[in-house]
Amino acid sequence: MSSAEPQTKKSKMASSLEQLKQFTTIVADTGDFEAMKTYKPTDATTNPSLILSAAGMEQYQHLIEKAVKHARQPEVDLGMDFKVQEAVNMLLVLFGCEILKLIPGRVSTEIDARLSFNKEASIEQALKLIAMYEQFGVKRDRVLIKLASTWEGIQAASVLEKEHNIHCNLTLLFSLPQAVACAEAGVTLISPFVGRILDWYVANTEKKTYEPNKDPGVMSVTKIYNYYKRFNYKTVVMGASFRNVDEIMELAGCDLLTISPKLLSDLEKSTVPVKCKLNADNAKFANLEKIDMDEPTFRWMLNEDKMATDKLSEGIRKFAADTRELETMLRDLLKVVE
Repeated sequence: MSSAEPQTKKSKMASSLEQLKQFTTIVADTGDFEAMKTYKPTDATTNPSLILSAAGMEQYQHLIEKAVKHARQPEVDLGMDFKVQEAVNMLLVLFGCEILKLIPGRVSTEIDARLSFNKEASIEQALKLIAMYEQFGVKRDRVLIKLASTWEGIQAASVLEKEHNIHCNLTLLFSLPQAVACAEAGVTLISPFVGRILDWYVANTEKKTYEPNKDPGVMSVTKIYNYYKRFNYKTVVMGASFRNVDEIMELAGCDLLTISPKLLSDLEKSTVPVKCKLNADNAKFANLEKIDMDEPTFRWMLNEDKMATDKLSEGIRKFAADTRELETMLRDLLKVVE
């Protein structure tokens, strides 16, 4: 055997990212177009924090300018607050349209977190965003409307799915009752958070490190996945908010995983073998009892879960704060051009 042969074999070894793609649909958790070009995900998901970060980059200033120009049109001249909201909505859609040029699948666009407890207002903004997308020639089956997994957000998603054929992604999901309510509502997809669950346990308990398969975020998503497959729900699971590659590896086989550019890069550079950990056939035998979900049950079960209530309220506050910061930036630009 020549000394060159082992090197040849090594060069042909698939990256951990390519291996993972055999089991799971990969979604880019970013508003950065360059990351999408590099890692070639199927779908992409954004949130106010990611859009705010991207909006501060020079390469995206043309989208900011286009959103501001739209908000200045006479037909939307109903006062500064209205203009700012129009600019925000347009910016979300413009980012989504650009992302869709780079991926074969769908983009998630998020409803204002301040509407998380307002079903009707959430529906209204969702319809607005979809109408904007359609003006750019984007069909609604390529967009997921992203809402917080409050009771009101889940019910808004149910209306959008059943009455308007608008597919939804329920985010800020930290617990089984949230997941069950989403499945009962017939939503397309949920985004249970892994890393933020781990963050809470590290911050609020004496235990500071976990084996990958004992990571509380990994265990939560595994249970949700098994519950869905055990009881034949059509809603799919997209694990989100990862802190390390080990969490991702433990959820190989999940319907989808949305991953940050840094962790996509780590997976791309790695050749560690990836094994399928979640399997729909095996989930059929999971020892789980079906939950009869209604609003009182949802609110009580969520209330009993301190981690989930803490992280849900914290996530809503953070997304709302980033939305306000984005609005301030756009408001200042609108004032300059008036």
